[in-house]
Amino acid sequence: MLSRSSGRALLGHVWSAVTGRTLSIDVSQPTVVDRIQRLQRLETVVYTMDKLVTGAKENPIFPDFLAGDRLLMMVHGEVVAGLDFSNLKPGDVRVDGKQIRLHLPAAEVFHTRIDSAKTRVYSRQTGLLVPTDPNLETQVRQEAERELQEAALADGILRIAQQNAASTIGGLLQGLGFEKIDFD
Repeated sequence: MLSRSSGRALLGHVWSAVTGRTLSIDVSQPTVVDRIQRLQRLETVVYTMDKLVTGAKENPIFPDFLAGDRLLMMVHGEVVAGLDFSNLKPGDVRVDGKQIRLHLPAAEVFHTRIDSAKTRVYSRQTGLLVPTDPNLETQVRQEAERELQEAALADGILRIAQQNAASTIGGLLQGLGFEKIDFD
C-alpha cells in the first residue's frame, strides 16, 4: 500500500515528467494565513425552522372583539452561522514542518432571515371599532426572527458551526500536505 505522502510524491514525479515542470506547494506560515483569510466568512451551518408566532394589539378599555387586533403567523426561516477569518493574524497560525497549529476564531451567527414565500398568516382578527394595524405583521416578523435565532442558539448552532469549520479547515490543510493539525 502507498502512504498518502508517497502517493503525492509519485504524483509529483508523474506531473514533472509529463509537463517538464516541478509541482510545489508553498505551505509557509504567511501563505497559509493568506489562504485562510481569503475564505473571509466560512458559513458552516444553516439552521432551518418553521415556527408559529402570534402578535396582538389590545385596548385597555374595550374588549378585543371591539378594539383588539390579533395575528397568527407560521414563519419559515433560517439562521446561518460560521467563522469569520478576515481578522486572522499571523500569530494565529504556527507552522513547523508538516505540523500546523491554528487558532480558530469563535463561531458567530451571520444572519437570521425569514423566507417570505413560505411564511403564511393563518389568522387575523380585528375588532369591530378599529382598523387593521399595518405595523402588526412587521412586528410579528421581527419577533419571529429573534425567536428563530434564540432557538438556533439553544440547539447549539455555534458549537456545530465551530466543529464543522474545524473539519473543513482540517481537510484544506491536509490537502496542503500537513500531517498533524491542531486547533486551539
